[in-house]
Amino acid sequence: MADTTTKLNVVTRPAAGSRAARRMRRSGRVLGVLYGGGEDPIGFDADARELRLALAGSGAVMDLSVDGGRATPVVLKETQRDPVRGETIHVDLLRVRLDEEISAVVPLELLGVDDAPGVKQGGILEQITRELNVQALPTAIPESISHEVGEMEIGETIMLSAITPPAGVTLLDDPEETVVATLSPPRLQAEVEEEIEAETEVVGEGAAEGEQPEGGSDEASGEE
Repeated sequence: MADTTTKLNVVTRPAAGSRAARRMRRSGRVLGVLYGGGEDPIGFDADARELRLALAGSGAVMDLSVDGGRATPVVLKETQRDPVRGETIHVDLLRVRLDEEISAVVPLELLGVDDAPGVKQGGILEQITRELNVQALPTAIPESISHEVGEMEIGETIMLSAITPPAGVTLLDDPEETVVATLSPPRLQAEVEEEIEAETEVVGEGAAEGEQPEGGSDEASGEE
């Protein structure tokens, strides 16, 4: 839970083309936009290392100072990463009030997967829901929510209703309709493989039946 905030200093930037943006990224800057709070959006750039440290240490809330001005609390709303290197290339930050709840998305971590009896028996545990929509005060939004599945048996399904959020956090998804994880018996995997094999055989037989006998094209053309 983010009960403390970290500081981040950014610099406003004028609207620029993609070439200027690439130059800034090569120089170690990350571009971003600050919006919300009833104020106009502000484009900015931040030092990549300082931004990385601020995001790692803040949890949900940062004290953002633009051009050395008075700090305002913000939260990270969206991150864009380089598809090859995985580096952060753009961030969207949202102004918030610390006394007003906001909605956010947090990762869901399942603990004790390898210890589950159903997994030890060869069952297949599939995590259906990996992120949870939550509502809480900015300083109460957790970095992640975890749930223990170490006693899960084959054939069991965990619904969202089984997840207990931290104090002050409300889960927004339907607790009775949202499937978190399932543990299927190993025979289901075998059945899938058998179905794939059967479909492959059918396709192969169809291709064989469609083949013309040798010399068929000559006979059809009337050549002797």
